[in-house]
Amino acid sequence: MSEDLLDFKRDQPLSAFSTFRIGGPARWWVTVSSIPKMQEILRHCTEKHIRYMVLGKGSNVLFDDRGFNGLVIHAKIDFCEDLTDGRYRVGAGHSFSRLGAFTARRGYAGLEFASGIPGSVGGAVFMNAGANGIETCEHLESVEFVDPSGSLKTFKREELDFSYRSSSFQHWGGAIVAATFALKPDPEARQRQIEIVRYRQATQPYGDKSAGCIFRNPQGSSAGSLIDASGLKGTRIGGAEVSPRHANFVVNCEGATSEDVRNLVDEVRRQVRDKMDVLLESEVRYIPYDVEHENE
Repeated sequence: MSEDLLDFKRDQPLSAFSTFRIGGPARWWVTVSSIPKMQEILRHCTEKHIRYMVLGKGSNVLFDDRGFNGLVIHAKIDFCEDLTDGRYRVGAGHSFSRLGAFTARRGYAGLEFASGIPGSVGGAVFMNAGANGIETCEHLESVEFVDPSGSLKTFKREELDFSYRSSSFQHWGGAIVAATFALKPDPEARQRQIEIVRYRQATQPYGDKSAGCIFRNPQGSSAGSLIDASGLKGTRIGGAEVSPRHANFVVNCEGATSEDVRNLVDEVRRQVRDKMDVLLESEVRYIPYDVEHENE
């Protein structure tokens, strides 16, 4: 591979780029700060049959202890353009939390829930992140996307499929590079945004190493409540623990490995199934080391 020509690095420790602080080295690593560069990299990967994944702020992923046997593309396309009248075009690498606070301070409603979510705009669109009864897709106008061939495409919201923590992009290769949001003026947006941050700080393990909520909420219920009712707060396997503060968080409290986290997630799922007759579904993406584990 001509990685030197494309600024590829070898053996980048992934633990430094995951909010879990877990993960072995990536075989190759490249930082991408512009849309044309993303087009070049994806075109190269397709032509050379290189396995790749796109990483934002690493807030919703669990890397394998062995690392990733391919190329990690660190998307740092970071800009925020005010298109007037509550419309903002934002790079995929921009902080989603910062965008929520910024737009609320400007007096626009719709993204207050993003405050305190430690992910990128691209990651929020990819996962259709949500909280407080609002999802990312609700105020999305369009998404700019580079497909595996390197072609840049723009999709209107109505051309995409979104559901709870799901989007069309989870079934495609390529990379989200920008999104445009259409927000509405609301003088109370800033106060709601402040209250959301205060509530999160009071009820969630805000400063701990985690990937946010570990399970999706079952329809009509709360994963955290089910785990709590199953008596699992504080349960530990190795260095991974079900947070005593919020049961739907697994935290890296003492040098946890990826295997520790996965074993703990499996144990929580098993016990909630046995005690509550509910099968929980993981919200965090496990990134396997090699291609043969792609569907795990």
